[in-house]
Amino acid sequence: MKLKKSCIPTHIAIIMDGNGRWAKKRGLVRHLGHKAGVDAVKRTINSCMKLGIKFCTFFAFSTENWKRCKDEVDGIFDLVRTHLNDSIEKMIEHKIKINTIGNLQPFPQDLKEAIEQAKEKTKSFDRLTVTFALNYGGRDDLARAFSKLASQGKTEISPQDISCNLDTFMLPDPDLVVRTSGEMRLSNFMLFQMAYSELYFPKTYWPDFNEKHLIKAILSYQKRERRFGGIK
Repeated sequence: MKLKKSCIPTHIAIIMDGNGRWAKKRGLVRHLGHKAGVDAVKRTINSCMKLGIKFCTFFAFSTENWKRCKDEVDGIFDLVRTHLNDSIEKMIEHKIKINTIGNLQPFPQDLKEAIEQAKEKTKSFDRLTVTFALNYGGRDDLARAFSKLASQGKTEISPQDISCNLDTFMLPDPDLVVRTSGEMRLSNFMLFQMAYSELYFPKTYWPDFNEKHLIKAILSYQKRERRFGGIK
């Protein structure tokens, strides 16, 4: 079955799960699973460009991931640094905008600076917006949004008010959310924004995810009837 070009999701959000299990299955340390996961990110960005997807968001580091051992957290930070350094020229060449959601304040200063520099260098591009969710949690996003609204003196709050104060204010809500590894839960990711998203749960571990799996996810999406609470 071929993809319908007229029904390509505008925004795909991905919960990248299974790096550790992928490594364990191969007798490798967890860090090598995360490293292989970076290659899957690069493949997926290439596939999104090829398929004409305008927005792709990767859940890279959650507010709960601080509970992991320091070596693993530091290793993830090193991979983010390396990925930005290795990929920035290609992002510029292909006019890809780099964006982040989440609270970057607790991150190491050099990492924050590298992230902000990458965002600044690509801010004018619009072929594809790649968003990395870093120190992100859906509940934290909502809490910070309500804090902003309270500081503005808002007493009557609409869904639009909330949307405009979330980290994702510049993004459309995800049309399709993919969580790899076969786990069927949202893990505190974009809780408000997923209200009408289609969900897809392939059993593939994230490091093995490729264009074939992405196309299969989109084909599943294209078979569904999105009613947004109404009747067709």
